[in-house]
Amino acid sequence: MTFNPNFYRLTQLHRQLDDAERREARRRGADPFRLLRLKTLKLAVKERLAALTLRPSLRLALAR
Repeated sequence: MTFNPNFYRLTQLHRQLDDAERREARRRGADPFRLLRLKTLKLAVKERLAALTLRPSLRLALAR
């Protein structure tokens, strides 16, 4: 498997979003809309990471 430079960047972004989500959840008077937005962004990043790790033949089959 060749190294994709986006993989590391997306991994870092996922970790940052996870940290931000935890901080917001622990905060007194946490904003539920901010939590929802962080979770949505984190899920989108996770899906992009999963797409990067799929084998090329499988990726083409899912794209159809």
